[in-house]
Amino acid sequence: MKFSKSAPLKGEVTVPGDKSISHRSVMLGALSKGTTSITNFLEGADCLSTIDCFQKMGIEIEKKPGEILIHGKGLHGLTAPSDILDAGNSGTTVRLLSGILAGQNFQSALTGDESIQKRPMRRIITPLTAMGGNIKSIRGNDCVPLEIQGSPLKGIHYNSPVSSAQVKSCVLLAGLYADRPTSVTEPFLSRNHSELMLRSFGATVTSQNTTVTIEPEPALTGQEVQVPGDISSAAYFIAAGLLVPGSEILIKNVGINPTRDGILRVCRQMGANIQILNQREHCQEPAADLLVKYSSLKGTVIQGELIPTLIDELPVIAVMAAFAEGVTVIRDAQELKVKESNRLDIMVHHLQAMGADVTPTEDGMIIKGGPLLHGAQLDSHLDHRIAMSFAVAGLASEGETEITQADCVNISYPKFYEDLQSLQH
Repeated sequence: MKFSKSAPLKGEVTVPGDKSISHRSVMLGALSKGTTSITNFLEGADCLSTIDCFQKMGIEIEKKPGEILIHGKGLHGLTAPSDILDAGNSGTTVRLLSGILAGQNFQSALTGDESIQKRPMRRIITPLTAMGGNIKSIRGNDCVPLEIQGSPLKGIHYNSPVSSAQVKSCVLLAGLYADRPTSVTEPFLSRNHSELMLRSFGATVTSQNTTVTIEPEPALTGQEVQVPGDISSAAYFIAAGLLVPGSEILIKNVGINPTRDGILRVCRQMGANIQILNQREHCQEPAADLLVKYSSLKGTVIQGELIPTLIDELPVIAVMAAFAEGVTVIRDAQELKVKESNRLDIMVHHLQAMGADVTPTEDGMIIKGGPLLHGAQLDSHLDHRIAMSFAVAGLASEGETEITQADCVNISYPKFYEDLQSLQH
């Protein structure tokens, strides 16, 4: 896929449904009594892997135009899968589903693609084992494939060493099957979609500071879920609108949950012109339209409790920083080393290939913005967020940028390149 310097980007775009919320709506719909209706569901590869796993455990799922119907069977309605459960490229599917499977009365095995087989699963094996779960890495390397023998679970208070919504959600979902309340404390608050959705389906979930507690054995009831647009997908249009001179883009129906809106806070710090319009809420999830106008950005410092609220957006934020005036410092972002790729290393390498002044650090990078970047040939490393970030960089750089293995965007945003092109007049 090739990109070159763009004329002003004008128009409006509606990004796909939020990936995190789409995953969770299928899972909780399956564990509820009655039917759950999901609109604006993200039909990317990751979320379709979650649907496939639950269909293999006896859940009937209907795909209708604009709507997914989950015919739930209650907390104890899953049946033993006849086949190994394949999560594809989805870390969310592996980690959250492991929490559910740990409390079942059957054995299961969970695998994924080559990329997912390198991602760390010790972070969920440890708390699930502490709850009495029987989960092991088949190859003994703390990665998938995993073998899970469902067993009675006990409630624990888990102090998580990382701020990770996937780890927290895994433990909370296992807590549905525990003998007493289960709590998770994080260093900083990670995205809270699981807590909000569990409450809306009928679970008793309480939060205090960075600790969340769930009561066991709730009666979950099917709901209507309207999935807001994914702010992680909106991030690329935010960046494109800010970086391409003369641009003005309206991004419709974007989720602006405070545990996810770090990119908006960073943009404000950098001097971005972004207006938040038409705010609303559904199932406790706030959403709005974002009007983004070209802006002269300045460097900033991104660290600490801000990091979990924008972890997936850091690659495109690094691109923005390369065009900003002054220095941007990103710290506390070591979690990027264990995503679909080692995003820290790849961002530094690719930005340097385009002529940016970037210095890697142990937990982030230092970016001296300023001179215009130039095109380069870049490998996505099959990471959707790398591909989309450098598509945006290509629109604001001199010369031609070519991204190889560019179709990996299908993981989260199958129509990304079409939507980007629709703004170029």
